[in-house]
Amino acid sequence: MRQGVKEIVLISGKGGTGKTSIAGGFAMLSGDAVLCDCDVDAANLELILNAEHLETHEFQASKKARIHKDKCIECGQCRERCKFEAIHDFEVDPWSCEGCGVCSRLCPAGAVEMYPVLSGHWFVSRTDTGPLVHARLEPGQENSGKLVSLVRQKAREIAKLENRRLIITDGPPGIGCPVIASLSGAEMALIVTEPTLSGFHDLDRVLKVCRHFGVPAAVCINKYDISPEHSGEIEAKCWERDIPVVGKIPYDENVPKAMVQGMPVVKLDCPATREVRRLWEKVKEFVSL
Repeated sequence: MRQGVKEIVLISGKGGTGKTSIAGGFAMLSGDAVLCDCDVDAANLELILNAEHLETHEFQASKKARIHKDKCIECGQCRERCKFEAIHDFEVDPWSCEGCGVCSRLCPAGAVEMYPVLSGHWFVSRTDTGPLVHARLEPGQENSGKLVSLVRQKAREIAKLENRRLIITDGPPGIGCPVIASLSGAEMALIVTEPTLSGFHDLDRVLKVCRHFGVPAAVCINKYDISPEHSGEIEAKCWERDIPVVGKIPYDENVPKAMVQGMPVVKLDCPATREVRRLWEKVKEFVSL
């Protein structure tokens, strides 16, 4: 990955920090990137890039239990051992079943079948700025780490096929499995944070994840001017850890206005746009584009 296509992943400790707005701006400014939305629980990069779906594919990762009554001897072991209380009158409630498979393993008659269910969909779309690979989980479904890996794999395939040198990935928030799946093999992680107490704490957690997996990280403080004190604390923490702060974007009401209009903020002439452009130049320098 590092020898060919380069990938920039935007992540954050929590949702709502502005990752998608910045990723959409980068998409407009790059002109030659494959775009990848790995926030499969709440993918919305397509909304500001006016994406047109070209391909739709099913994603199956979860399983549910089903009892075949013609085989069931009604011993009750499945009901007694089900931690989710999903089995009643020797039938499985699919809304309560978590697919752990205990009932299937314990059934002495082999009457319990684990069958695959639709977990979500993944898409290849066309945008004005380049191809976009994204996905959407069905309500209540999990296994998003697997779906994130699939989306990234397809984005890499498109980048190689179309001879594009860069993938811009809008990553998921937090520090869990989807984030880990988003980071592996990336050229850099751009951590988008806010100058708040929770932002300060979440930044620390995300930096530890990046360090653990050996992914170079840089920080952007969004809406830095709502609390100069906390912004200064974040910069000091980054300086102590030799983490570059490559961007400080001011609070700008034009950002939500652009989102409502379904377009990246960089299409508007405003303070946020000017800082996103400066940030993009520093990111390009960071990854030697």
